[in-house]
Amino acid sequence: MAADTTTAGAGRPLELAEVERISILGAESIVCGFHLADYIWNDIFRSLAAASTYVLITDTNLARLYADKYQESFAAVWAHVNPERKAPRLLVHVLPPGETSKSRATKSAIEDWMLGEKCTRDTMVLALGGGVIGDLVGYVAATFMRGVAFVQIPTSLLAMVDSSIGGKTAVDTPAGKNLIGAFWQPKRIFMDMAVLSTLPAREFSNGMAEVVKTAAIWSSDEFDVLEASAEEVRAAVLEGQSGGSGSSGLTVASRSAAQTQLLRVIAASARVKAYVVTHDERESGMRGLLNFGHTIGHAIEAVLSPQVLHGECVAVGCVLEAEVARRMGHLSEVGVARLTRCLRAYGLPTAMDDAALVRLVGERRLAELKPKRLLDIMALDKKTVGAQKRIVVLKRLGATLEMQPTAVADALIAEVISAGVLVQPVPEQAAEQAAAVVVVPPGSKSISNRALLLAALGKGECRIRNLLHSDDTQVMMGALQAMGGCEFSWEDDGNTLVVVGGGGHLQVPPHELFLGNAGTAARFLATTANIIDATDASTVLTGNARMKQRPTGPLVDALRANGCKIDYCERTGSLPLRVHHDGRGLPGGRIQLAASVSSQYVSSILLCAPYAREPVVLELVGGKVISQPYIDMTIAMMAQFGCRVERVAENTYAVPAGAYANPAEYVVESDASSATYPLAFAAITGTQCTVPNIGSASLQGDARFAVEVLRPMGCTVEQTATSTTVRGPPRGQLRALSLIDMEPMTDAFLTAAVLAAVATGGDTDGVTRIRGIANQHVKECDRIAAMCDELARFGVATANHADGIDVHACALGSLKPGVPSVHCYDDHRVAMSLSLLACVSPQGAEIRERRCVGKTWPQWWDVLARDLGAPIAGADPAEETSAEDAKADVAKADASIVVIGMRGVGKTTLGRVAARALGLVFVDMDEHLESEVGQTIPEIVNGAGWAAFRQHESRLLAQVLTQTHATGALVVCGGGVVEEEANRRVLQQHRARGGPVVCLTPNMQHVAAYLNRDRSRPAYAVTSDINDVYARRLPLYAECCSHEYLVDKALLATGNAGDDDERPGAWAVIERDFVRLLRFASGRDLNRVSLAHPSFFVSLTAPDVRAYLPDALPRLTAGAHAIELRADLLLHAEAFASADLADAGTADLFVHYVHRQFTLLRHFSRLPVVFTVRTVPQGGAFPQSADALRMRLLHSAVQWGAEYVDVEVDSLAPALYAARQRSLVIASFHDPSGTRLRWAASECEFADEILARARACGDVAKLISSARSWKDNVDCLDFVERNHSAEHPLIALNMGYEGQMSRVTCPCLTPVTHPLLTAAAAPGQISVAQVHQARALLGLLPAQRFALLGTPIQQSPSPAMHNAAFGALGLPHTYRLLETAAADDEQVAALLRAADFGGASVTIPHKQTVMRLLDALTPAAERIGAVNTVIPVDDGKGGRRLLGDNTDYLGIVDCLRQAQLDCTGTADGRLPAVADARALVIGAGGTARAALFALHTLGVRSVVVYNRTAARAQELVGEFADLFDSLGSVESLEQAAEAGQLAYIVGTIPGCDLMIPEALFAQPAGVALDMAYKPRWTPLLEAAQKHSGWTVVHGVAVLVEQGIHQFEKWTRLTAPAAIMGDAVYAQYNAQF
Repeated sequence: MAADTTTAGAGRPLELAEVERISILGAESIVCGFHLADYIWNDIFRSLAAASTYVLITDTNLARLYADKYQESFAAVWAHVNPERKAPRLLVHVLPPGETSKSRATKSAIEDWMLGEKCTRDTMVLALGGGVIGDLVGYVAATFMRGVAFVQIPTSLLAMVDSSIGGKTAVDTPAGKNLIGAFWQPKRIFMDMAVLSTLPAREFSNGMAEVVKTAAIWSSDEFDVLEASAEEVRAAVLEGQSGGSGSSGLTVASRSAAQTQLLRVIAASARVKAYVVTHDERESGMRGLLNFGHTIGHAIEAVLSPQVLHGECVAVGCVLEAEVARRMGHLSEVGVARLTRCLRAYGLPTAMDDAALVRLVGERRLAELKPKRLLDIMALDKKTVGAQKRIVVLKRLGATLEMQPTAVADALIAEVISAGVLVQPVPEQAAEQAAAVVVVPPGSKSISNRALLLAALGKGECRIRNLLHSDDTQVMMGALQAMGGCEFSWEDDGNTLVVVGGGGHLQVPPHELFLGNAGTAARFLATTANIIDATDASTVLTGNARMKQRPTGPLVDALRANGCKIDYCERTGSLPLRVHHDGRGLPGGRIQLAASVSSQYVSSILLCAPYAREPVVLELVGGKVISQPYIDMTIAMMAQFGCRVERVAENTYAVPAGAYANPAEYVVESDASSATYPLAFAAITGTQCTVPNIGSASLQGDARFAVEVLRPMGCTVEQTATSTTVRGPPRGQLRALSLIDMEPMTDAFLTAAVLAAVATGGDTDGVTRIRGIANQHVKECDRIAAMCDELARFGVATANHADGIDVHACALGSLKPGVPSVHCYDDHRVAMSLSLLACVSPQGAEIRERRCVGKTWPQWWDVLARDLGAPIAGADPAEETSAEDAKADVAKADASIVVIGMRGVGKTTLGRVAARALGLVFVDMDEHLESEVGQTIPEIVNGAGWAAFRQHESRLLAQVLTQTHATGALVVCGGGVVEEEANRRVLQQHRARGGPVVCLTPNMQHVAAYLNRDRSRPAYAVTSDINDVYARRLPLYAECCSHEYLVDKALLATGNAGDDDERPGAWAVIERDFVRLLRFASGRDLNRVSLAHPSFFVSLTAPDVRAYLPDALPRLTAGAHAIELRADLLLHAEAFASADLADAGTADLFVHYVHRQFTLLRHFSRLPVVFTVRTVPQGGAFPQSADALRMRLLHSAVQWGAEYVDVEVDSLAPALYAARQRSLVIASFHDPSGTRLRWAASECEFADEILARARACGDVAKLISSARSWKDNVDCLDFVERNHSAEHPLIALNMGYEGQMSRVTCPCLTPVTHPLLTAAAAPGQISVAQVHQARALLGLLPAQRFALLGTPIQQSPSPAMHNAAFGALGLPHTYRLLETAAADDEQVAALLRAADFGGASVTIPHKQTVMRLLDALTPAAERIGAVNTVIPVDDGKGGRRLLGDNTDYLGIVDCLRQAQLDCTGTADGRLPAVADARALVIGAGGTARAALFALHTLGVRSVVVYNRTAARAQELVGEFADLFDSLGSVESLEQAAEAGQLAYIVGTIPGCDLMIPEALFAQPAGVALDMAYKPRWTPLLEAAQKHSGWTVVHGVAVLVEQGIHQFEKWTRLTAPAAIMGDAVYAQYNAQF
């Protein structure tokens, strides 16, 4: 129809649009166009039956935009059409927006309103709005007066293409959506595309779900267009109205290209639905096809709405229902992958755990999407027939299996929608009868990603076949498209990707490139982005939380050195990266790259090198190159694309400048890593499998797996150039491999480890040792650690090494019974490999994260079940059990930490230190705000006022904690952030999501003094005293915080003069303990006591902790595992002895006093704290009437970070247990009379009841009675043996003299006293030494032998040190010298294997040779390459293993940390922060190795090594380079001084006679440590002590500290450090 601008008399001219009509049910009732208001009324008045009343119903949002317009148009058009007649009524009714309006109550209210307005049967109702308005108003029209005329005017994309077409109307009920309604066809559906100009981006995506769905069921051609044109379609919808006049698009001639595209997309989708509705109006068959994605999608929507939109739920439903079709064998994986990719391209979620859904509703809400609940909701779905659920099953994109929904079994649906999968054992008989199978794995991920990048950078067209359709390749394709470097299209139903390369001409992407956890894409694109030809622009590459932990540092370092400008946006060494473009591109020339961590760094530079400005010579440095086969693969593929790389030296490659020439076709090999899984299935089950397209000619290193791993393990292997067939030996007869180097095929180690777990055959000891896989520590997860942890769930023992894993085989019948629940760490290879072990495990296994296989083989579960014959079912993994709490805590450790508190308390200073220590991004909200606003805070406040500042603050705080830095950051807020309710709500929500919010409690005198000096922030109002401000904010801080930390330097004063006598290093102590609290609050280090062995806590009794400081506390806590702070005994302090605790002011003062006491303990002890408030009736001193204050103290202890909080089993206990956060609750009951708590089986009913109550509200139960006879101790022991376990720990004992023996037999956390305490905390308490002496007499603590191995050792103080410690703690052990020239002589072997061997120290010359006698090494000992401590450990099978450790480095670390506290510096400067400090190690022997590892542990990042033999120094540097940002060697000490100021110098050469240059001490403050302790003053220490700012550490101090660590590792007791030191120095001083 032509546009008509006829003038209506004296009125304005009408604007009648040119439209496109679509036929439905025999009439052209669907009208599409732009600016349709006049057209709508004109068409209604001229073409439809006249009405006496027109009712326009809309919502408040749309009413503001369109109500006046439609009312004005109504009048104008009526005047034009019927100028002589009186206009009918136009009534407008406005509803609240949102899904809640779509209810029976709203429908009734509308009907009552219409009746009140005297509407009759000739009324016409118009619905102006989205799906909610259309469905609701349509249902009103269907039932009002038994049906009135109805017109749809959809205003959202979703309503246009879906709900407005077909006549379905309905309202929601509590039982589900759209369950009550009617079919009522609208007379017209007017789609005015102009209204989409105001459509939010999320609503665009919401509508596109239906557009994509329609194409997927009906038209492959339309799907191809949508798939290839996502950005164009997005622009058409969201930007289609921009750039034109107010009536642009009214006529065909005035339409822009974007408007034309927009109309085409919407009309195409509408035509499909119109056709289907026409042929099946009442949904008896074909119309059910339109519900593709809706069966599952509606169920999801019922749980997650209204936060998650309909289209978002349908998008997830489409993918899941496509997976159902794939699982049934009808739809290819290519089809599922293309559908997933297309939906993602339009910004839609595609999985139930999609990050977008997590952001919208949170993890807790998503956890409600349980399979059973979803299936119950689906049972009410209108497509369900009886009990049979029906789903639209695709057979390919654009076509369905049937012209109606297909019946699908519940079990199959449950399998697809479950988070996990239950893999059940393959029966041996079934396996024997199974025919040989052929499995074709998907295309190689490594080759696919390389092929995509090569073709995109190349010139011309390339058809890529067998491309892997996975998360990783989708990420790569999306990024390349965003950079405008190529064009993609599909052929052969998606089996062939056509790439039109851009010849290396890339553009700045319109948004940051989110790469998920795709390591290959991240590394490749980090170099590719530098090719972009642009100036004054940048590209950001980012990823998910795990990707932000994976290293990219060596690659970035190499690119930076080559002249590229790249910034780390968060953590140094990892994504996100910002690549700056200045027109220079990739410079090229000689590039040096460290390639010992990942070969992907090498491939990244090689692939992009042809597009550098200069020809590239790439030199690989920094140690052994990892995964050489992948580098060879890259070079071979580059040659296939026309670029030949020359290997000019072993680790040097020359790449000519130029451009790739795309081959016409490129066929991607199947993935050799994935091929290991079906081949290993044959090996482990004794069946046969062939992989037809992986053979000896493969480019991939993992193709060797069958020949080099499976054949030696006993499999029959036939391999040609292009295929591999494996036949496994009879089940249970795989052979262990004593040692296998898997460096050429590192990704396949997981498969090998699973086979090794049951490889009990052969002549070996049943241990398979896999090496050469160091890079697997830094893949999608730490795969080596993951396999150790998960194999343990099957009962398989392992050992984790720096470059490998040892797997101790377990016979099939000896695998742990039950169904292990396997964690996959979001790692596809972990999931697939362990699913193989499940196939032969007695009861199978639950794989918790089934979808993680989508990274490389999305249909793996289909293959495992359908092709390989493993029975599988859906699994809904249960919440973590209590035994897994620690791992669950660590999983939450990535939530950002927020720090709040008054200005001047030290938030920024402490925050920077903590962020560095925890590896977090530091965000100062004040600095962030100034950067974002472009003004300083004083400028904002002075210019626009505090209100404006607070508005900025609120906006940015919400953005930071919910979007940009929700995880992985430490966020410091301004002091007044809690003044705004919106901010408090954001902080509370962050806390509820598991994010720690830590409030710093100040010493207000210190804060006031600081604020008087600080002029960087606006001053408080003249009328606002700083203390008044703090008093006002204090309850607001309490509302928001999860934890609290007291910052008060006065606590560390050396005397009574306050800050004038501040202890050197006081602030360093505050920093250290703040980091400790954050580690605890975030779950990184919970500092808990092992309850599997006897343990003790010492109960302090003085009313002031300072009575024990500084010297007594370490002595009285020797042997203890924790310290009990009895808050009730603090009431005996003079200030509170007679205080009225009911007085609010007094209560506040007491809480603050207790907080100071708690903080003092933290500053002077590393032991966990047991915080207790014992009431008078329970044997304590706290008044029973002060319950409110008691609860406040207990809750405060949780916030202060007390590891254990003791609460009595009463009304307060459940509330505290619910709010315990990271603390563990000890639920206790004390019976001082001993009359109620009885232990004997015949009279323990009350004890059993209290125990049950304690366990219901506590993590540890504590029952204390009083002994009336010695037999009560025997009864107590029987009660403990009946009820105690490591999983359900119980402290049970008797008080009083007669009950002391029960303290000796108490299984864990026994309260003890000490002679230095003036009184015991409870009657009958004894010391740790007394407990040990009694246990020894009872035969519960056998005497053990310890020794020092080495020569010469006659002057060693170690026997004196350790024997003094044993004596002090009442241990019956002895330590002696065992001087021997050989570590493996008979004396040593006899000692190590003796039943009473307790441990050994090892010194020169045996620190390396003793390793041959040991069963395992700690990671530290393995990395250092030396053992100085041998520890016998339980092997879990009733025997012992010998573990080698190294405590030398721990001694160095402790001494350096103490020296940091003691180092005062000078007026010229202080000791720099560890991360900014440089260190020197003198020497290159074994001790130097320990020193380097110690500096790494301490956090030093830059070190130089000097040795008189330079070659040895260089060798040492090569071995340890990966631990530091900078590690080099120098040829002289003078050169070390010239390289930069040193803060730490560690000498490791015995009897060193070097000349020490003064220039080494140019730094105003530093620490010099010499490991030699003969002589006392070495040349290094003599030189250092001449400089007042330097602290010296003698080697004997390290000897003591490392001995302390040895003692604690042997005995699991806190060492009597002072006594050990005294013993050493007594001997040392006598000798020197």
